[in-house]
Amino acid sequence: MYIAFIKLIKYILCSTCIFAATASAAIIQWADWQSGTANEVIGEFVTTTSTVNITYTNPQGYAFLQTGTGFDYFHGFEDVTRSPYTSAFVENIPTAAEMIALRYAGSQTLTFSETVANPVFSYVSLNGNGYAFDQDFEILSFGDGVDNLRGHWGAGTSYKDVVDIGGGVMEYRLLGTGEPHGTIRFTGAFDSVTWQSSSNENWNGFTVGIQGTAKEVFDVPEPSTLAIFSLAVMGLVTRRVKNK
Repeated sequence: MYIAFIKLIKYILCSTCIFAATASAAIIQWADWQSGTANEVIGEFVTTTSTVNITYTNPQGYAFLQTGTGFDYFHGFEDVTRSPYTSAFVENIPTAAEMIALRYAGSQTLTFSETVANPVFSYVSLNGNGYAFDQDFEILSFGDGVDNLRGHWGAGTSYKDVVDIGGGVMEYRLLGTGEPHGTIRFTGAFDSVTWQSSSNENWNGFTVGIQGTAKEVFDVPEPSTLAIFSLAVMGLVTRRVKNK
């Protein structure tokens, strides 16, 4: 009985931490894309306690890579409160001129050297393509020109379509109307994200960010908090024993 009660308290604490980590706006650590070959791009996230390496692989290749120079397709110079890329969860616009531009249909993967928390994925000009992810996601924002500013190539909306492709395998498709620019979020802890570009289109672009590492965001509460809960639990258990 005592062990089961302790497990319940730990579960409640963990759930509370995850809820707190996903319920309010956060400063996102956006990818710093550094170098690329024909089929691979290397970058990193720098968090408060760690540097997480990112590897993007695409056997089909990609259109071009921005590593901090060139035009800012994310329009970081605009009103941050009305950006297509910010929301109640994402406080800051993606880093200027840090983007991978795509042009070919096919599978691609982002792999992280350390488990990350609540990765977000911002996209530019998804009008002639769609992305089918292997993980469920939430659409946080898009540039419809009404609630948010238009994206660089125009206004558009985004929506999700969940498809059973057989064998109990689900695809979570990011689609849209007009000129979709926006941000989606994968809630939880991730080591990698894989998706399919549904068609050839030159070009559509993306970058990725994280709230932090999984250890930073989802780790157990501070020792003082655990101590308080432990004392409370021990008090309840002691009282129960004495009353028997």
